[in-house]
Amino acid sequence: MHIHELNPWRTLIAVSIFVVILVIGFLTMPKSLFEYEKSIDESIEAVINGEDYFYPWELEEVIANKPDSIVLFDIRDNFVFGQGHIPGAENLSASTLADPDNIERLEALRDMGVTIILYGESELQANGPWMFFRQVGFNNIKLLLGGYEYYKANEDDLYNTINDDAYFSGFPRYDYADLAAPKDGSDLGPDQDNQPVQVRRREKTNVAAGGC
Repeated sequence: MHIHELNPWRTLIAVSIFVVILVIGFLTMPKSLFEYEKSIDESIEAVINGEDYFYPWELEEVIANKPDSIVLFDIRDNFVFGQGHIPGAENLSASTLADPDNIERLEALRDMGVTIILYGESELQANGPWMFFRQVGFNNIKLLLGGYEYYKANEDDLYNTINDDAYFSGFPRYDYADLAAPKDGSDLGPDQDNQPVQVRRREKTNVAAGGC
């Protein structure tokens, strides 16, 4: 016979206390900072339609006129931002984007109807934060196509990029042909004979007496 069968009131009291602790835990649990308002499918559809993009040629007017209705946020780290950024942009590092103070700022801009443009070194760097904020209800956030790399390559004549879609292909990180070229300056041609590699076998040494 179990000990609680001798005193069922103890069991009832223990269970009641446990339930009360669970209820208090759920009631005092901190509320989630974000709630998803868009599904993955809706986010992908927005990407396909391009409705949340900001094109590089549109920067020309933003830089020249500095409208109050648009804010540029550079999500690169502070050191890289200090080395160069789009004129008028503010630094809001990706590592601090979800800080309560920054979220409060983003919410205030959204409530004011201000369009937020996110950009990183490349388009890919800002893609994750942009999609996340769109999913949690920041429908005023757009992604700068091409990122800072594309802007820097075309900053002298941004408007002429209106018919250019090179930002979709991105920029190569490495010149693989250069990396594969011989370091002695000789050329690798298709007619160059492949010399066989001579393999020299090691001669088997005699095992010392008494060895295994």
